Amino acid sequence: MRENGYAPIENYAAIGDGRTVALIADDGCIDWFPVPNLDTAPVFAALLDAESGGYISMRPADEFTTTRRYADGTNVLVTTFTTESGVVNVTDSLNTGVAGRLPWTELARRVEGVEGSVDMEWSVAPGTCLGTASPWSYETVHGTVLRVDGVTLGVRTLNADDVVLESRSISGRFTTEVGSRSLVAVVGTEVEPLYLPVPEDVDSGIDRTIANWQMWSEEFRYEGPWHDEVHRSALALKLLLYSPSGAIAAAATTSLPERWAGAKNWDYRYAWVRDTAYTIKALIRFGLREEVHAAVAWLLRIIRSNEQITQVFYTLNGEIPGGSTYPDVPGWRGVGPVINGNEAATQLQQGIFGDLFDIVSLYVDAGNVLDAPTGRLLAEIADTTCDIWRRKDAGMWELPTIQHYTSSKMGCWHALDRAVHLSEQGMIPGIADRWVTERDHIAQWIDDNCWSESRGAYVWYPGTDELDASVLLHAGSRCVDDERMSRTVDALRDELGSGDHLYRYSGMQMVEGTFVACSFWVVGALAKLGRGDEATALMDRLVTSGNDVGLFAEMIDPDRSAENEPSTFLGNFPQGLSHLALINAALTLASGHDHTTSDTGK
Repeated sequence: MRENGYAPIENYAAIGDGRTVALIADDGCIDWFPVPNLDTAPVFAALLDAESGGYISMRPADEFTTTRRYADGTNVLVTTFTTESGVVNVTDSLNTGVAGRLPWTELARRVEGVEGSVDMEWSVAPGTCLGTASPWSYETVHGTVLRVDGVTLGVRTLNADDVVLESRSISGRFTTEVGSRSLVAVVGTEVEPLYLPVPEDVDSGIDRTIANWQMWSEEFRYEGPWHDEVHRSALALKLLLYSPSGAIAAAATTSLPERWAGAKNWDYRYAWVRDTAYTIKALIRFGLREEVHAAVAWLLRIIRSNEQITQVFYTLNGEIPGGSTYPDVPGWRGVGPVINGNEAATQLQQGIFGDLFDIVSLYVDAGNVLDAPTGRLLAEIADTTCDIWRRKDAGMWELPTIQHYTSSKMGCWHALDRAVHLSEQGMIPGIADRWVTERDHIAQWIDDNCWSESRGAYVWYPGTDELDASVLLHAGSRCVDDERMSRTVDALRDELGSGDHLYRYSGMQMVEGTFVACSFWVVGALAKLGRGDEATALMDRLVTSGNDVGLFAEMIDPDRSAENEPSTFLGNFPQGLSHLALINAALTLASGHDHTTSDTGK
């Protein structure tokens, strides 16, 4: 049910074409759809501004119920609407081309009569690009188009020709019968001419897109437990892979709140080094060669081209992010602020050194070879890590308070350990003896400063008894003691747990929802520490907490999630880190992981 025009976050499904993502509520309304790129100002953004944000609706005129599923092996959504008079299927696709993504954006909505007859109504109503532009309709010799700032949109119909043209929108009605097929499509470009395909070509493009997705899924190699959930999560990650550059977006949205009181709203339409590392790890395990090479090459290319080697994240085109702006729109359910941009770009986060070396090490261990300039760059970064680990940083959670965060030191240890490994393989030059020495110094520092016997856990940072779930990422690492890490898992679940889920760090229980990725990190940690039965039982429960089509946001609100009801989501959606954590937990369990090693090959 919508509240003041806003659907719950968990009511959305996502479709994409390698450039952008559209979010479709279970009532058939597309409330988020940037055109043509994921990080451009969204022409359709009722998700954040119900009154003026813009939407594309398709629904029965009478009362209805819905069920949804993705076409097998795809990111093409099929919604079944049932009314008193009949049943229809609506197939939603962001179409792809014969040789990859189309050079324009093509959203297709096919409506097929299944039973009886159903009166359908639809509307294409662009919004204000978060309060920065005014849409208008424009007559041409080839029909009416819609324009918003530099975006031009065309609407194509098939057997849905009862159309009403208004100054800022196009709408219509039609009636389905058994076996009927109708189509409403939206095509768009930005600051370039608009191609208007014939409706029949758009309709056939849906079938081609289904085939393209299924061809990709045939390359997906995983036959372990929780196969369907892992496959859906891999498809969700594929939605976030920005094909023009190879970058991987953290999520498809901005400004969906992490707490009901607001003020924790961020823009996740950027490529984090951390998330890229975790994604590549999963893609390598699935045997998806093209995406792996594109992501690795993208990351190394932009690091070489920028003087700042400690950059936390980049734009999807590989640029250093600029500042933030705050559009004057209400935000989802009035929980603001809405933000374009993310101020964490300027922070020092030492964990990214471990993430970067993890990426490269996995890439090399998969049978690939580094070029000479990349080898020299990595040697320089390893030398930088030898010095910078002694500094305080903002930690994984991008906090304003800098500290000697335990998980940051663990990340630096991992960076140097992987640098030594690459040096031994002849992939990077440099004095490996220094890296070995500093790596061992870091391990000793962690042992001396980050363990609290009274707390029975590795603490958030030296001198505190507070806890941080990100240390779970280093379970099984040789920089920590397995018995101590096992006790840490128990302490984290005792203090930060809410049912099967986990908050990020101490003090968040009254501030935000549980962090989905942290819950799956517990699974991975238990598996690496020889507690496989516990890990399996927890995994069985956690995979059921996604929405009806298997997608996850950033957080789950345990206080508003009733038993046997869908989880209440918070935060940006779909969230790559949540799906990555599910995947890596399943892969760790499926591998029958030896608790003396970690999943990074050490």
